[in-house]
Amino acid sequence: MSDPEPCRITDEDTEEQTDLIEESEESEDDELLKAGKTPHLQTEDTLMQRDQNRLICCECGKSLANKKSFNQHMMIHTGEKPFTCTQCGKSFRHSSAFNEHMKIHNGKKTFTCTHCGKSFTHLHYLNQHMLIHTGEKTHRCDQCGKTFLRMSELKLHIRVHTKEKPYSCSECGKRFTQQPHLTQHQKSHTGVREHVCFECEKTFITATELKLHQRIHTGEKPHKCSHCDKRFGQLAYLKKHERIHTGEKQYT
Repeated sequence: MSDPEPCRITDEDTEEQTDLIEESEESEDDELLKAGKTPHLQTEDTLMQRDQNRLICCECGKSLANKKSFNQHMMIHTGEKPFTCTQCGKSFRHSSAFNEHMKIHNGKKTFTCTHCGKSFTHLHYLNQHMLIHTGEKTHRCDQCGKTFLRMSELKLHIRVHTKEKPYSCSECGKRFTQQPHLTQHQKSHTGVREHVCFECEKTFITATELKLHQRIHTGEKPHKCSHCDKRFGQLAYLKKHERIHTGEKQYT
C-alpha cells in the first residue's frame, strides 16, 4: 500500500485550506512570542516559501512540517496501527505506546510499592494501588456525600442516583448498572449450573448463590438486626425481619 499523498498549497488551493494554514502559522508565532523569541517575518515571499515546503492533509486541512509528521498524522484517518503485539494481537500507532504495552507480557515491573512490595508495569497502576494503603478517598458523590478510592467506583455509584442501567439482557430486556451483573444474569437463561456445593452437591448458576447457600452448612450469619440480637445469613431475611420492629408494611 503506497503512502498517502499530501495536498501541497498552490494558487488553485481553496480559500478554506489557506485559512487553515494561516491559523497554523499564527499559532506557531504565538508560541514563539510566549518563549520570548522573534516570530517569523510574515512577508509575502516568506509565507509563500513556507507554504510550499509544508504538507497539507487533504482529509482535515492540517498543515504538517515534514513527510514523517504527515504519515503519522494520516494514521488517524486511515486507522493504521503498524505496531502489533505478537502475543495478544493488540495494535498501536506509535512505538512508544507499543513498548509500554509489551511490559505487560515480558513481566518487567519497574514500579514497586514501598508498603507491601508488590510491583507494577506502570506508575499509574502503582498510584492506584497505593490508595489501598493510604485509605484516601478523594472522589466524593455530590448527591449523598459518599466517598470512593477511585473515580471508576464513583461513576458506578452515581448510577444508584440517576437510575441509569446501560447494560441490557438480549434475552429478556432486563437492565443492569454494571456489566458483571448482566453477565451473571445471562447465566440464568443458559441454565448452566457450574457452581457446586461440596457439602451437599447442590448446584448453582452463580458463585454468589453458592456462597449464600454455604452459610446453611457453616452457620455463618453476618447480618445482625440493629433492634435486637437476632442474626441472619442473608440480607433479604434481615430486612424482612426488621419490619417487625419498624412496623413497615411490605408493598406487593
